[in-house]
Amino acid sequence: MTEWPPVDPADATAVAQQRDELVAAVRDHAGQVAYQLARLEGGDYGQADIETDRGEWTVKYEGGDLEYLRFSPSRGSDTYVISTKQPPEPEPLAAALADYDAFVEGFNDYVASLDGVLDDVSTEFPEIATTDGVVAERDRVLGRIREICDQIARELQRYEGGDYGTFTDRIGGTRWELKWDTDGASYLRVGGSNGLYLLSQYEPPSAADIREYAPQFADFVDAYNDHVDELESDLGTVEL
Repeated sequence: MTEWPPVDPADATAVAQQRDELVAAVRDHAGQVAYQLARLEGGDYGQADIETDRGEWTVKYEGGDLEYLRFSPSRGSDTYVISTKQPPEPEPLAAALADYDAFVEGFNDYVASLDGVLDDVSTEFPEIATTDGVVAERDRVLGRIREICDQIARELQRYEGGDYGTFTDRIGGTRWELKWDTDGASYLRVGGSNGLYLLSQYEPPSAADIREYAPQFADFVDAYNDHVDELESDLGTVEL
Protein backbone atom coordinates (compact mmCIF):
# COMPACT_ATOMS: atom_id res chain seq x y z
CA MET A 1 0.00 0.00 0.00
CA THR A 2 1.35 3.42 -1.00
CA GLU A 3 1.94 5.81 1.87
CA TRP A 4 0.37 9.32 1.60
CA PRO A 5 1.84 11.60 0.56
CA PRO A 6 4.27 9.59 -1.51
CA VAL A 7 6.70 12.49 -2.01
CA ASP A 8 7.05 15.79 -0.16
CA PRO A 9 6.12 18.77 -2.42
CA ALA A 10 9.01 20.91 -3.56
CA ASP A 11 9.52 24.13 -1.64
CA ALA A 12 8.78 27.08 -3.98
CA THR A 13 9.67 29.71 -1.43
CA ALA A 14 13.06 30.52 -2.92
CA VAL A 15 11.68 30.87 -6.46
CA ALA A 16 8.78 33.04 -5.29
CA GLN A 17 11.10 35.23 -3.28
CA GLN A 18 13.42 35.75 -6.22
CA ARG A 19 10.44 36.54 -8.44
CA ASP A 20 9.13 39.09 -5.95
CA GLU A 21 12.53 40.74 -5.69
CA LEU A 22 12.76 41.05 -9.46
CA VAL A 23 9.25 42.48 -9.71
CA ALA A 24 10.01 45.02 -6.97
CA ALA A 25 13.19 46.11 -8.76
CA VAL A 26 11.35 46.49 -12.07
CA ARG A 27 8.52 48.41 -10.34
CA ASP A 28 11.01 50.92 -8.98
CA HIS A 29 12.84 51.30 -12.28
CA ALA A 30 9.78 51.36 -14.57
CA GLY A 31 8.16 53.76 -12.12
CA GLN A 32 10.74 56.30 -13.21
CA VAL A 33 9.63 55.76 -16.82
CA ALA A 34 6.01 56.35 -15.77
CA TYR A 35 6.97 59.53 -13.94
CA GLN A 36 8.87 60.88 -16.95
CA LEU A 37 5.95 60.05 -19.23
CA ALA A 38 3.54 61.87 -16.95
CA ARG A 39 5.77 64.95 -17.05
CA LEU A 40 6.10 64.72 -20.81
CA GLU A 41 2.39 64.23 -21.49
CA GLY A 42 1.37 66.80 -18.89
CA GLY A 43 -1.52 64.76 -17.50
CA ASP A 44 -2.43 62.77 -14.44
CA TYR A 45 -2.94 59.55 -16.33
CA GLY A 46 -2.17 57.96 -19.68
CA GLN A 47 -0.13 55.28 -21.38
CA ALA A 48 2.57 54.78 -23.99
CA ASP A 49 3.52 51.88 -26.25
CA ILE A 50 7.18 51.12 -26.94
CA GLU A 51 8.01 48.64 -29.70
CA THR A 52 11.06 46.39 -29.67
CA ASP A 53 12.31 43.62 -31.94
CA ARG A 54 10.66 41.02 -29.70
CA GLY A 55 7.30 42.70 -29.15
CA GLU A 56 5.63 45.71 -27.59
CA TRP A 57 5.69 47.18 -24.09
CA THR A 58 2.82 49.21 -22.68
CA VAL A 59 3.35 51.57 -19.76
CA LYS A 60 0.21 52.82 -18.06
CA TYR A 61 0.39 55.43 -15.33
CA GLU A 62 -2.01 57.32 -13.10
CA GLY A 63 -1.17 60.33 -10.95
CA GLY A 64 2.43 60.01 -12.12
CA ASP A 65 2.69 56.50 -10.63
CA LEU A 66 3.11 53.26 -12.54
CA GLU A 67 -0.18 51.38 -12.80
CA TYR A 68 0.95 48.48 -14.97
CA LEU A 69 3.74 47.38 -17.29
CA ARG A 70 2.71 44.89 -19.94
CA PHE A 71 4.88 42.96 -22.39
CA SER A 72 3.20 41.69 -25.56
CA PRO A 73 5.62 39.36 -27.33
CA SER A 74 5.48 38.87 -31.09
CA ARG A 75 4.36 35.32 -30.35
CA GLY A 76 2.61 34.18 -27.23
CA SER A 77 0.48 35.68 -24.52
CA ASP A 78 0.82 39.03 -22.80
CA THR A 79 2.69 39.23 -19.53
CA TYR A 80 1.84 41.83 -16.93
CA VAL A 81 5.28 42.34 -15.45
CA ILE A 82 3.79 44.91 -13.08
CA SER A 83 0.10 45.07 -12.23
CA THR A 84 -2.34 45.68 -9.41
CA LYS A 85 -3.16 41.98 -9.30
CA GLN A 86 -1.07 38.87 -8.75
CA PRO A 87 2.60 38.82 -9.87
CA PRO A 88 3.51 36.98 -13.09
CA GLU A 89 4.69 33.39 -13.31
CA PRO A 90 8.48 32.99 -13.23
CA GLU A 91 8.92 31.72 -16.81
CA PRO A 92 6.87 34.49 -18.54
CA LEU A 93 8.58 37.01 -16.28
CA ALA A 94 12.00 35.76 -17.33
CA ALA A 95 11.04 35.92 -21.01
CA ALA A 96 9.77 39.48 -20.62
CA LEU A 97 12.77 40.71 -18.66
CA ALA A 98 15.06 39.38 -21.37
CA ASP A 99 13.62 42.23 -23.48
CA TYR A 100 13.45 44.85 -20.73
CA ASP A 101 16.69 46.58 -21.68
CA ALA A 102 15.37 47.01 -25.23
CA PHE A 103 12.21 48.56 -23.79
CA VAL A 104 14.20 51.12 -21.82
CA GLU A 105 16.35 51.91 -24.84
CA GLY A 106 13.19 52.38 -26.91
CA PHE A 107 11.81 54.80 -24.35
CA ASN A 108 15.09 56.73 -24.28
CA ASP A 109 15.06 56.94 -28.08
CA TYR A 110 11.51 58.28 -27.95
CA VAL A 111 12.49 61.01 -25.52
CA ALA A 112 15.57 61.85 -27.58
CA SER A 113 13.42 62.19 -30.70
CA LEU A 114 11.56 65.06 -29.05
CA ASP A 115 14.70 66.99 -28.17
CA GLY A 116 14.59 70.39 -29.86
CA VAL A 117 11.09 69.93 -31.27
CA LEU A 118 9.98 73.20 -29.62
CA ASP A 119 13.09 75.23 -30.40
CA ASP A 120 11.51 77.09 -33.35
CA VAL A 121 8.20 77.81 -31.60
CA SER A 122 7.83 81.55 -31.14
CA THR A 123 6.54 83.16 -27.96
CA GLU A 124 5.86 86.44 -29.72
CA PHE A 125 2.07 86.45 -29.41
CA PRO A 126 -0.42 89.16 -30.46
CA GLU A 127 -1.48 91.80 -27.96
CA ILE A 128 -4.60 90.95 -25.99
CA ALA A 129 -7.56 93.26 -26.48
CA THR A 130 -8.84 94.81 -23.26
CA THR A 131 -12.49 94.51 -22.20
CA ASP A 132 -12.35 97.70 -20.13
CA GLY A 133 -14.60 99.64 -22.50
CA VAL A 134 -17.25 96.94 -22.77
CA VAL A 135 -17.25 96.32 -19.02
CA ALA A 136 -17.55 100.03 -18.27
CA GLU A 137 -20.54 100.36 -20.62
CA ARG A 138 -22.14 97.24 -19.16
CA ASP A 139 -21.72 98.56 -15.64
CA ARG A 140 -23.09 101.94 -16.66
CA VAL A 141 -26.27 100.48 -18.17
CA LEU A 142 -26.82 97.94 -15.39
CA GLY A 143 -26.08 100.58 -12.77
CA ARG A 144 -28.84 102.78 -14.11
CA ILE A 145 -31.25 99.84 -14.31
CA ARG A 146 -30.33 98.92 -10.73
CA GLU A 147 -30.91 102.49 -9.58
CA ILE A 148 -34.39 102.62 -11.10
CA CYS A 149 -35.33 99.14 -9.85
CA ASP A 150 -34.28 100.08 -6.32
CA GLN A 151 -36.49 103.16 -6.57
CA ILE A 152 -39.43 101.04 -7.76
CA ALA A 153 -38.74 98.58 -4.93
CA ARG A 154 -38.88 101.35 -2.33
CA GLU A 155 -42.15 102.69 -3.73
CA LEU A 156 -43.70 99.23 -3.76
CA GLN A 157 -42.59 98.60 -0.21
CA ARG A 158 -44.19 101.89 0.88
CA TYR A 159 -47.46 100.93 -0.73
CA GLU A 160 -47.64 97.18 -0.09
CA GLY A 161 -45.76 97.01 3.22
CA GLY A 162 -43.92 93.89 4.32
CA ASP A 163 -40.33 92.87 3.85
CA TYR A 164 -40.50 91.52 0.30
CA GLY A 165 -42.69 91.21 -2.76
CA THR A 166 -42.77 91.15 -6.56
CA PHE A 167 -44.01 93.21 -9.45
CA THR A 168 -44.64 91.45 -12.77
CA ASP A 169 -45.88 92.46 -16.20
CA ARG A 170 -45.64 91.26 -19.77
CA ILE A 171 -43.53 93.32 -22.11
CA GLY A 172 -43.82 92.37 -25.77
CA GLY A 173 -45.32 89.02 -24.76
CA THR A 174 -42.46 88.23 -22.35
CA ARG A 175 -42.87 88.08 -18.59
CA TRP A 176 -40.77 90.55 -16.58
CA GLU A 177 -40.50 90.11 -12.84
CA LEU A 178 -38.97 92.44 -10.28
CA LYS A 179 -38.46 90.93 -6.84
CA TRP A 180 -37.73 93.30 -3.98
CA ASP A 181 -36.89 93.14 -0.28
CA THR A 182 -35.91 95.56 2.45
CA ASP A 183 -32.58 96.31 0.72
CA GLY A 184 -34.16 97.23 -2.61
CA ALA A 185 -34.33 95.23 -5.83
CA SER A 186 -33.39 91.59 -5.31
CA TYR A 187 -33.52 90.63 -8.99
CA LEU A 188 -35.04 91.56 -12.34
CA ARG A 189 -35.79 88.50 -14.41
CA VAL A 190 -36.97 88.31 -18.01
CA GLY A 191 -38.73 85.21 -19.33
CA GLY A 192 -40.12 83.27 -16.38
CA SER A 193 -38.43 80.91 -13.92
CA ASN A 194 -35.84 79.75 -16.47
CA GLY A 195 -35.35 83.19 -17.93
CA LEU A 196 -32.52 85.71 -18.00
CA TYR A 197 -31.56 87.61 -14.86
CA LEU A 198 -30.96 91.16 -16.01
CA LEU A 199 -30.20 92.02 -12.37
CA SER A 200 -29.20 89.55 -9.67
CA GLN A 201 -26.71 88.96 -6.88
CA TYR A 202 -24.69 86.72 -9.19
CA GLU A 203 -22.76 87.38 -12.40
CA PRO A 204 -24.07 90.03 -14.82
CA PRO A 205 -25.64 89.06 -18.15
CA SER A 206 -23.67 89.16 -21.37
CA ALA A 207 -23.28 92.33 -23.38
CA ALA A 208 -25.48 90.79 -26.10
CA ASP A 209 -28.29 90.13 -23.61
CA ILE A 210 -28.04 93.64 -22.21
CA ARG A 211 -28.21 95.08 -25.72
CA GLU A 212 -31.37 93.04 -26.40
CA TYR A 213 -33.27 93.74 -23.20
CA ALA A 214 -32.09 97.14 -21.98
CA PRO A 215 -34.17 99.02 -24.60
CA GLN A 216 -37.25 97.11 -23.40
CA PHE A 217 -36.64 98.15 -19.81
CA ALA A 218 -38.26 101.52 -20.52
CA ASP A 219 -41.48 99.66 -21.37
CA PHE A 220 -41.23 97.83 -18.05
CA VAL A 221 -40.94 101.16 -16.21
CA ASP A 222 -43.96 102.46 -18.15
CA ALA A 223 -45.87 99.34 -17.09
CA TYR A 224 -45.01 100.07 -13.46
CA ASN A 225 -46.12 103.68 -13.82
CA ASP A 226 -49.40 102.52 -15.36
CA HIS A 227 -49.79 100.18 -12.40
CA VAL A 228 -49.39 103.10 -9.99
CA ASP A 229 -51.88 105.19 -12.00
CA GLU A 230 -54.42 102.38 -11.69
CA LEU A 231 -53.88 102.25 -7.93
CA GLU A 232 -54.46 106.00 -7.68
CA SER A 233 -57.58 105.69 -9.84
CA ASP A 234 -58.96 102.92 -7.63
CA LEU A 235 -58.40 104.96 -4.50
CA GLY A 236 -59.96 107.99 -6.13
CA THR A 237 -63.34 106.23 -6.24
CA VAL A 238 -63.44 105.60 -2.51
CA GLU A 239 -66.03 107.68 -0.69
CA LEU A 240 -65.76 108.45 3.02
